[in-house]
Amino acid sequence: MQTLPDRPLAGMRALVTGVANAESIAYGCARAFAELGAELALTYLNEKAKPYVEPLAHELGASLLLPLNVEDDAQLDAVFDAVREQWGALDIVLHSIAYAPKADLQGGLLASSAQGFAMAMDISCHSFIRMAQRAVPLMPRGGTLFAMSYVGANRVVPNYNLMGPVKAALEASCRYLAYELGPLGIRVHAVSPGPLKTRAASGLPDFDRMLADAVERAPLGELVDIMDVGYATAYLATRYARRMSGNTVYIDGGAHIMA
Repeated sequence: MQTLPDRPLAGMRALVTGVANAESIAYGCARAFAELGAELALTYLNEKAKPYVEPLAHELGASLLLPLNVEDDAQLDAVFDAVREQWGALDIVLHSIAYAPKADLQGGLLASSAQGFAMAMDISCHSFIRMAQRAVPLMPRGGTLFAMSYVGANRVVPNYNLMGPVKAALEASCRYLAYELGPLGIRVHAVSPGPLKTRAASGLPDFDRMLADAVERAPLGELVDIMDVGYATAYLATRYARRMSGNTVYIDGGAHIMA
């Protein structure tokens, strides 16, 4: 019987975007990638965020730590240029970035502004496509792209508001990219965690109620944590998931199956 390697991502290189602090989903994924042997590049949003992310990059032994505001194409180019110079190739890209103006996020969808909706769609969805455009030339041997979604993409979650349609577009983008990139050996997944206590989630109204509801609905009866998400995502990047692509993978204790 073949022995499974302890570090199935050894030799792989992962770009992880969206780390804000030690409670970020992206940080959980980065930790899992590193534990399974991957070399890391991390990004931070701006100078205000850097002091929170820099210690995490050192802790994980990241080879690169770079600023990235996805609204700035020059910064996107700089990140992928640095990856090309440092490594020459990429195996994993994780997009864990979402934003909507507070007034549009906390009002209902009907009240959302065109400008706010467009900004949320650009930062939370199309930026993933822009990353894919730059990642593909660095994946001549194939690879895996990940985007972070939520069950509000396909079910109405009270107070999730305009992020529901935005995440639905993100999941559809993952499917279409999986189709387009499959012939190149590049797999694409949307990862859909249950509610987690992250800084991004704190902007949602009645978030504590969402957490309590998730525990009540989940067959496993527990909230997930960032390492649950990290390990499941890392598995999808290994060769053990090499024939999987285009999925929305729920990591929510089974809550999504409940009516």
